[in-house]
Order: sequence, then C-alpha cells, then structure tokens
Amino acid sequence: MRAQRNHALKAVAGAALAVLAMTGCASSSKPAASSAATGGTASAATVGAASGPAVVTTADGAMGAFLTDGAGRTLYLWLGDPSSTSMCTGQCATYWPPLLTSGAPTVGGMADSKLLATSKRADGTTQVTYAGHPVYYFSGDKTAGATDGQGKNAFGHLWWVVSPAGAGITSAGASPSATATAVRGY
Repeated sequence: MRAQRNHALKAVAGAALAVLAMTGCASSSKPAASSAATGGTASAATVGAASGPAVVTTADGAMGAFLTDGAGRTLYLWLGDPSSTSMCTGQCATYWPPLLTSGAPTVGGMADSKLLATSKRADGTTQVTYAGHPVYYFSGDKTAGATDGQGKNAFGHLWWVVSPAGAGITSAGASPSATATAVRGY
C-alpha cells in the first residue's frame, strides 16, 4: 500500500513538473539569455517570420489608434528594452515574437515613416523598431486587432500597445482585454 502511495505521489509530482515545463513557468521573471529569435514554437515562428519587407500600419479600437502589422495584428513595446536593441530572446520571444523584416519596412495608415527603423537581433535577424522601441506581437492575440497582451507584466516588465506617436498606450482600463496581472515569464 505504501509503495503504491509513493508511486502515485511521484506520478502527480512528475505531471505537475511537466505542466510547468510546458507552460514555461519558471521561478525567474527575467528572460534567459539566448540567441533564438522566436523561441522555436511553430506559432511564434510563423508570426515572427520575415518573408519580405514588414508593414507597420494602424487600427482603431477601444484605446484609439494603435500600431499593427500589414495583416492587422497588434504590435507591442516592452519596457524591458532599454534601447532599440531587443532584450526579449529565448522563452520571451516565444510568447512575444518580434516583428521581423527582410527588407526596408514600410508604413501605412497613421504610422510615421520617420519613426520606423530596424535593429539587428542576436541571431542576425532584423527586427522592426518604432520610435526607438523594438516591436513585438503577443502570441495570445488570436485575431487581427486583438489586444490581449495590453498591460501584461511578463518577463519582468510591462508590455504596451504602441500609439502612432510611438509611445506605449498605458491606460490599462481602456481595453476589455487589458490586464495588470503579473505573469511570471509565462
């Protein structure tokens, strides 16, 4: 009986560890140093893959005008980037894939071409920057215009939807999907 209980406890503990590993939960809220551009998941690689020049344009929503890519997917900035060089790599880039480009990016809508630039990532890919901020997608946004990443605290810093002026839209209450809950590295 005791041997069965110990085996059951080990199985439960193993299952819990497997769930934690699959969800990327870790004791640290800081991104691990890595040269991976998108963290290796199919969805992140698909969203962040550069298949030509990126387009940065705008959409309108509950927060007003905000930046999107050419397909209408919302773009975010991360307060963990102290400069135009991305610090979001490895597991961070799995959940927050960078907007990559394989040519000079272009603008549409209310986006300002003077604020558009690029920066090299550690893996050699080229990431789009806007007003000096590297821009990213949120893997939890399932449809064009979704803003489920708004106000998230992940990988040690907040993530904000980007205004056409290049600032983070920080009004957490402006979006029904906005949260200020701590997300420890996902």
